[in-house]
Amino acid sequence: MTLPPVAWYTLEAFIVLNAIILLVTYVTLLERKFAARMQSRIGPYYVGRPHGWLQPIADALKLMIKEDIVPAAADRGVYNLAPIVFLVPCMLIFATIPFAPELGVADLNIGVLFFLAVSSLEIVGLFMGGWGSNNKYALLSAMRAVNQIISYDLPFVFAALVPVLLAGSLQMSAIVTAQEGLWFVFYPLIGQLAFLAYLVATLAAENRVPFDILEAESELVAGFRVEYSGMKFALIQLAEYAHMLGTSFLGALLFLGGWLGPGPAWLGPLWFLGKAVLIFLLVTWVRWSFVRIRVDQILAISWKLLLPATIVLLLATGLVVATRGAGGP
Repeated sequence: MTLPPVAWYTLEAFIVLNAIILLVTYVTLLERKFAARMQSRIGPYYVGRPHGWLQPIADALKLMIKEDIVPAAADRGVYNLAPIVFLVPCMLIFATIPFAPELGVADLNIGVLFFLAVSSLEIVGLFMGGWGSNNKYALLSAMRAVNQIISYDLPFVFAALVPVLLAGSLQMSAIVTAQEGLWFVFYPLIGQLAFLAYLVATLAAENRVPFDILEAESELVAGFRVEYSGMKFALIQLAEYAHMLGTSFLGALLFLGGWLGPGPAWLGPLWFLGKAVLIFLLVTWVRWSFVRIRVDQILAISWKLLLPATIVLLLATGLVVATRGAGGP
């Protein structure tokens, strides 16, 4: 019996969604273990000994049974809806990511554009959480987030468009195919600069140290999520890590050849996952190695350095493509 197209797409989306949730759950364990090794600590160990393999499951169960507290002065509608509005775009970005040839929910011909457009919508839920909490710390964090994320969205987009120009396509599978001879990260000068700009913009867009002013625990306690508890807090955390993982997958597709690698074709998804995890660990390494910088420095890096640099880089890429031809099919 053949499933109708709607049922088949629904099944694909269901499988991808649950796989991403499971992957995000264990990415949190990976970060904690990685940070512990950097700081000569043990990290999660006792729940699922010998290495704490069940710690993410225990954390999820703990959050499920915690009391859901809503501040008396909060805007209940906005407050309760914010985690969902924050989570949905962070999950939708995986809809257009191909994990291997013909393996994905939808390999759109405007896949990169869809990813960039939808991923920026997380700021709506973030601001709703800060505003609806009716808490000065949460509101200040939300205002900082709007300032910072919008500032770094432009360099992020320009850096991501460099591989698009080199491949001559917005379709993610076509961009991977264009890298069969040479991964774009190894493209002379342009590739390395674009990848570096992508990583810096990712750090800022994901609010990671040294760009974590909206979650500065020494100033704002827990930032825009300070009034959230239980499963609402868990949904916000899930969304943040899902967005971080999504940008890691996108970076692996745009710069590291996606599923391309030595060995048989069935290893493609494993190569892709490994490259995405490598980008995630690069970002995590920076997070646990540097200190927070001031908000004026953060904005200066974006508007005075990163934005002009990525514009020049994009123009240079266009010149190269115009003189040599695009690398895509």
